[in-house]
Amino acid sequence: MAPVTPLLDTVATPADTRAFSVAQLRQLADEVRAETIDAVSQTGGHLGAGLGVVELTVALHHVFETPRDILIWDVGHQAYPHKILTGRRDRMHTLRQAGGLSGFTRRVESEYDPFGAAHAATSISAALGFCAARDREGRDNKVVAVIGDGSMSAGMAYEAMNNAAETTKQLIVVLNDNDMSIAPPVGGMSAYMARLVSGGGYRSIRKLGKSVAGALPKPLKEAARKAEEYARGMVTGGTFFEELGFFYVGPIDGHDMDALVHVLKNAREIADRPVLVHVVTQKGKGYAPAESAEDKHHAVARFDVVTGQQARGQATAPSYTKVFAQELIKQAERDPKIVAITAAMPSGTGLDLFGQRFPERTFDVGIAEQHAVTFAAGLAADGMKPFAAIYSTFLQRGYDQVVHDVAIQRLPVRFAMDRAGLVGADGPTHAGSFDIGFMGALPGMVLMAAADEAELARMVATAVAIDDRPSAFRYPRGEGLGVAMPDIAEPLEIGRGRIVREGTAVAILSFGARLGETLKAADMLAARGLSATVADARFAKPLDVDLILRLAREHEALITVEEGAMGGFGAFVLQALATHGALDRGLRVRTLVLPDVFQEHDKPEVMYAEAGLDAEGIVATALVALGIDNVAAAGRRA
Repeated sequence: MAPVTPLLDTVATPADTRAFSVAQLRQLADEVRAETIDAVSQTGGHLGAGLGVVELTVALHHVFETPRDILIWDVGHQAYPHKILTGRRDRMHTLRQAGGLSGFTRRVESEYDPFGAAHAATSISAALGFCAARDREGRDNKVVAVIGDGSMSAGMAYEAMNNAAETTKQLIVVLNDNDMSIAPPVGGMSAYMARLVSGGGYRSIRKLGKSVAGALPKPLKEAARKAEEYARGMVTGGTFFEELGFFYVGPIDGHDMDALVHVLKNAREIADRPVLVHVVTQKGKGYAPAESAEDKHHAVARFDVVTGQQARGQATAPSYTKVFAQELIKQAERDPKIVAITAAMPSGTGLDLFGQRFPERTFDVGIAEQHAVTFAAGLAADGMKPFAAIYSTFLQRGYDQVVHDVAIQRLPVRFAMDRAGLVGADGPTHAGSFDIGFMGALPGMVLMAAADEAELARMVATAVAIDDRPSAFRYPRGEGLGVAMPDIAEPLEIGRGRIVREGTAVAILSFGARLGETLKAADMLAARGLSATVADARFAKPLDVDLILRLAREHEALITVEEGAMGGFGAFVLQALATHGALDRGLRVRTLVLPDVFQEHDKPEVMYAEAGLDAEGIVATALVALGIDNVAAAGRRA
């Protein structure tokens, strides 16, 4: 048997696939899958989702004239095969590395990425914007949005779909359903029916039937319409989408290249209403370790391709996420009113552990942060003690509900804000940069940040004890510092910080997990003969004003340190100092925050060094504030 000639080497752009036969497309998909596995094995990243859409990706680029035709991937973590086919194959080994490719779609990276994404449920809304612009200018290119079934739990997807039929007649939404299996007979019949109902023959017969029904008396006409719609809905399950104005096609096997190509070609020609193509895929498809993994290798570290074994470092301390979960379980064993809410991130937030212990007190609402917040508000209003465990970056999506449904009503919802600060390879879309400012702006909010894992445990206990107003505590991704943990944590005194080390020349006031670097900075200053006081603020709201004024009185300079954007803790401290006249005495103040840019992905320690939030950066700022070694300090900051 003659060896098979590789096809991927012949594909520089998607246009090179347009003349391929279905058999060649199948071969190309196999090669793209192997390339994806190889790339992610070297870099780590999202794997399972991309493997599940390999055939779909190849078919879409074969059928549509990208980039003239607009292709938008929801979330974007499944877009690695798309990147391989769109001129970035030679850079796949740089995925999520410094200066390399993003782990998501990104406009500045390629013309084949018309819309950047990393949060769920944005694709249909963005696609409608492209459709409206196209229709306004009289162009005839196609617009396709690919959205996963998980993203369909987000209200924004339905807001867009509800608006779609009124906005345009030409939009294709591909629903990538990877949470449903099709038995072979059903799958084959579904593919056949999908091809049939999306084809011109069926639509012509349907149009004829509608014209005949139009001549009938009104009761019979309405009966004929419902009979046609629901008969097809029984076969395809598309009645709901039909009600939203979409022509529903599916479900079809998302790994059947022949079915995909035919259905997408037919969908491309439908011009009288938006189309929804329901494609069923298998997450992790084609790689046995992913197929057998519980999470289908959604996100992985570097791994051995043969065994699937991931290269994970030896943990020296428990992760902050695990500490949160374990302390919440301890508190819940003593208080039956404690309940926990996650928005489709049970393992990421540690609530999978809580759910194992208290399944009836754990609520996963799907990708629906707005609903999660107001659901928690309802629980609190009826006397429960809800903990809404939501990544800082995702809580942004529910901020109106935090304001309107929680803060204004002063309801005691507890927000556990994981992934606070920089998150490394996931980049700016996932960085928890803004929660200090947006949560600290709310009247009545109690806002805490953990300096280490023991402090996090105490903040969980503190939040349990707060029953008259909302509270929030933030903590970073990754491991703690290895400090001793209490059996049961005791609550903190609200609005009170602590002095960790006494000094005389400069005061460094840390809010959150930079305390370890702050203590290192104090040691480095001591080596220069400069004595530094180190304080842990613990609270950004209410502020420990007495502590702040004491630091201002007893030191020449005061430096605040936080893992957040401008307008956060440092701004709150400056406001307090100004209000109490402490700035009038010549106090030198510096606020160390994240830079006023969206930092590119890199290793977290590199990103914090770039931000001046490591020990050396803190020392450099202290020297400048004290008027010492200005040249050297300035060189460090340049």
